[in-house]
Amino acid sequence: MPRRNSAVKKDVLPDPIYKSKVVTKLVNQVMESGKKGLAQRIVYGAFDTIKEKLEQEPLDVFLTALENVKPVLETKSRRVGGATYQVPMEIRPERRQTLAIRWIVAFARKRTGERGMQAKLAGEIMDAFNSTGGAIKKRDEMHRMAEANKAFAHFKW
Repeated sequence: MPRRNSAVKKDVLPDPIYKSKVVTKLVNQVMESGKKGLAQRIVYGAFDTIKEKLEQEPLDVFLTALENVKPVLETKSRRVGGATYQVPMEIRPERRQTLAIRWIVAFARKRTGERGMQAKLAGEIMDAFNSTGGAIKKRDEMHRMAEANKAFAHFKW
């Protein structure tokens, strides 16, 4: 963490099809080795699959899934007098969104049973939309951890 200047936030451009910055962030998270075109094909293909299966607007489904996955609390380690405590803290809105997108993509990559990243991503987004799946379990686990360590909340500063 810099002592003098704070880090400058880089703003992303909205994606060409849905005109949404959140979709661009999803594309950037899916992207590996700088292959943005492939990442866009995967994301838009997943959105087409969602449109076919749920017969709803895929952007609305994705945004609802994102809201379902966003965590409210996380624990951070604090050293106090030689002991390390897991102190529960609220999460900034930008970090909530980043964590949610990261978890959706990570659990989509881990999925088995579906062939291709397109189908995996579509499946994970639909699971998050229905409040099931790995990303939702991760959020619940994080909230449970924060709830269990509520006794150390007075250490936050």
